[in-house]
Amino acid sequence: MPTTREEAVRIGAKHQVTIPRSISRALRLKAGDHMLVRLVGDRVEMVPASLVPRGQLWFWTSEWQQMEHEAEKDIVHGRIKEFESAEALLKALKP
Repeated sequence: MPTTREEAVRIGAKHQVTIPRSISRALRLKAGDHMLVRLVGDRVEMVPASLVPRGQLWFWTSEWQQMEHEAEKDIVHGRIKEFESAEALLKALKP
C-alpha cells in the first residue's frame, strides 16, 4: 500500500493551493511542472503529469502504441529488411 502523507493547506484568493514542501520534495516536483487535477466523488486528486504537444497526440493512441509494440517484436525477432537506398526499397516493392 502506498505511503500516505497529509497536510492542511489554504485556498488562496485566486483558488490557488500551495503544495507542501515535504510532498513536493517526495514527488520531486519543480516549478513549471504540470499536475492533472481530478474530482473523484467529493475529493480532489492531484497527479504529476507530462503534457504531450497536440501535434504528437496520435502517437499515444492505443492503436498506434499497439503498432509500435508489433514493430518492436518484429525487430527483436529479425523480421525486417534493410535497404541501402530508397531506390532499392522501391525496386523491392514493385512486383
